Amino acid sequence: MHASDWLPRAFARRGIHYGWAVIGVIFLTMLATSAVMGMTAVLILPLKNEFGWDLGAISGALGLRFLVYGAVAPFTAAILMRYGVRTVVASALASIVLCLAVTSQMTTLWQLWVIWGLLVGLATGVTANVLGATIATRWFSTRRGLVVGILSASSATGQLLFLPLAAWLSDMAGWRYAMLPGAIVCVACFILVMLFVRNNPVDVDLPPYGEAKLVHPQPRHAQPNALAVSFSALSEVLTNRTFLVLAGTFFVCGLSTAGLVQNHFVPLCGDFGVAAMTSSTILALMGGFNFVGTIASGWLSDRYDNRWLLFWYYGLRGLSLLALPFTDFSIYGLTIFAIFYGLDWIATVPPTVKMANDAFGREKGPVLFGWIFFSHQIGSAIAAYGAGASRDVLLSYLPAFFMAGLVCLVAAVAILTVRRKARPVPA
Repeated sequence: MHASDWLPRAFARRGIHYGWAVIGVIFLTMLATSAVMGMTAVLILPLKNEFGWDLGAISGALGLRFLVYGAVAPFTAAILMRYGVRTVVASALASIVLCLAVTSQMTTLWQLWVIWGLLVGLATGVTANVLGATIATRWFSTRRGLVVGILSASSATGQLLFLPLAAWLSDMAGWRYAMLPGAIVCVACFILVMLFVRNNPVDVDLPPYGEAKLVHPQPRHAQPNALAVSFSALSEVLTNRTFLVLAGTFFVCGLSTAGLVQNHFVPLCGDFGVAAMTSSTILALMGGFNFVGTIASGWLSDRYDNRWLLFWYYGLRGLSLLALPFTDFSIYGLTIFAIFYGLDWIATVPPTVKMANDAFGREKGPVLFGWIFFSHQIGSAIAAYGAGASRDVLLSYLPAFFMAGLVCLVAAVAILTVRRKARPVPA
């Protein structure tokens, strides 16, 4: 008997909805796959030292990974509907483990671009924030903002949590061993997904959390092609103000977080004499505070005007990036930055998801959030490459950090132009 056949009944006897078990497994999965995405922060300098590759070339491969990671997003929701959550996520986890094994044998720059830029980008793309938004929408009708906050927190926290261990392994045994923890947790999550995850609440005879009636999804064989679903939804919102502003501000979110700080904070600190182990620990500290901040953001997004939440998130993030050079890169100054910036790292996700779902509905919301997330990853790709190029050409990362801070302030103002109650897109 499959574990998900009897566990829902065991949960029900204790008054617990099985959706929380699914959320738990998806939380661990997103944490594990994002840890794989984040470990490159401690690989940049070892790759440069061993192979002699330019930082711009390495950053270009990482930028491609961000772009591919985001390009999958508009189609992820439709792919999950068509092929099922368990099949798609398990396949992605198996692909990631295979890519990590092949990477250990990498010797040339083109292999970095193919394995990390293309294949890892594709595999991790289907386990990103769109997966979290889809699961939250399917399994929860109430407390959805909190659930999105929890899952979003796992994404950024995983990127940062494993960094100290990866940095230690890289220093002690070499960069190839730094990938081992990510591979192990991905294997563990593969097993958990196969045992416990079901595609929809109705598969275990449950309504979504907060509803009284079963919700039957459209049969998989009757669902249109993922490309058709995604592009059809996009064509309907190309002139919609809510969509355009959310996509634009989320572009800034990617520009100022994953592409910039996640990849280049450790090398930036190295330029100011901070050891990689120390800066990686500070990044992990950001991850801890991000976990708290993003869950709190999910709770707040269920209760307050999401436009004003995003105004404060982008504004405060911009000010923290502008203030970073004035910390003198002391442990005290960097710790204050880590706390302040970490609370805001990915707090933008829950209110952005909620605004998309409120504006575009249960079915189209996750698909259109995929396009919004694609915009996020374009920003991440530009920052990943641009910051490395800035270091090569201008001999400093600081211009990239200053620019990111300034555009965050622009995003803070732009989000307030969205009407409080957006008009739903016609079905």
